[in-house]
Amino acid sequence: MSRILVAMSGGVDSSVAAALVARAGHDAVGVWMRLHDVADSYSEFKKSCCSLDAADDARRVAAQLGIPFYVMNLEREFDAGVIQPFLDAYLDGRTPSPCVDCNTYVKFGALLGRARHLYDCEAVATGHYARRVVDAGGNAHLARAVDAEKDQTYFLYGLRQDQLEHARFPLGELTKPEVRAIARELDLVTADKPESQEICFVPGGDYRDALRERAGWQETPGPIVDGVAVEPVGEHRGAAAYTVGQRKGLGVALGAPRYVSRIDPLSNTIQLGRREDLETMTFAIERSSFVTGAPPSGDVDGSFRADVRIRHRATPIAATIRPATDAEPARGGHWIVETDVPVWAAAPGQAAVLYDGDVVIGGGRISRPAAELRASA
Repeated sequence: MSRILVAMSGGVDSSVAAALVARAGHDAVGVWMRLHDVADSYSEFKKSCCSLDAADDARRVAAQLGIPFYVMNLEREFDAGVIQPFLDAYLDGRTPSPCVDCNTYVKFGALLGRARHLYDCEAVATGHYARRVVDAGGNAHLARAVDAEKDQTYFLYGLRQDQLEHARFPLGELTKPEVRAIARELDLVTADKPESQEICFVPGGDYRDALRERAGWQETPGPIVDGVAVEPVGEHRGAAAYTVGQRKGLGVALGAPRYVSRIDPLSNTIQLGRREDLETMTFAIERSSFVTGAPPSGDVDGSFRADVRIRHRATPIAATIRPATDAEPARGGHWIVETDVPVWAAAPGQAAVLYDGDVVIGGGRISRPAAELRASA
């Protein structure tokens, strides 16, 4: 059996993951990651997954299981790989996906590196609902969890082959009720602990507070325009305070619902549209990665078919994925997604994850909507 580090957040999922690793006969090592200092200052965060209370819960579970337990400080890595990109995205008019960055750069990046070099661990196990499948050729694949409602592969698409080789997901074959049942059977202190839903480093759940405190953002009013009209229909409080698809809090009444359709941080302008204006069948993705290291072999032009998901738990949509042309420039790893049916509010910065059935092909970040693609062609 092997030595496996278990990332323990102090919640029921990672607690059961640790129990299953130990039950399988592996030499389990429990680690709680200190990622930031938010819970030190905000009382409402005392029960979050990143608070000292959570660390105490993780420590108590490790003691119940009879496994060693350590606290690892990864604040510097979390700040550089998650918090700063999160702040930059909003300031740039994009919608970030911080959980993707955390998994890619922290849990299966910095933590995995330390696990192997400091603790001589072969792998890192987490409480994610996902499956790791190894084919006959020895290639590791990321597959959706048995519990479709809890599946978290959307946040794991960025894992490379060398990371997935050393990743373990003990809960992949279980449902959430089964996980709770195991925790109660073992009388773990976290068995009935509620789930944490908030972004762990955002006090009170409002990302604007993080922008003010960590990036020095100040509300700078600017124009709200409807569609492509030139004349403003209202005034906003600062472009970074809005996201594509937002309806509430716009402060305008135009006789029919309007949604944020575009954010221009350079001109500090918010553009609105009708719901149908936010539907598209074409968008670009950049910063792409593929789990096996390369895109699927497809047609002669490099295109291939896949299901695409642009939000966690969104219904996957069948699509054709093709390489961008010279007339569609963008940052590295640029692909064009052409869906069979419209998707709504494909927000720049959000993750677009590609699937072949239950298997994750890879993904990237949404770059530009169809209107901008046509304008650049």
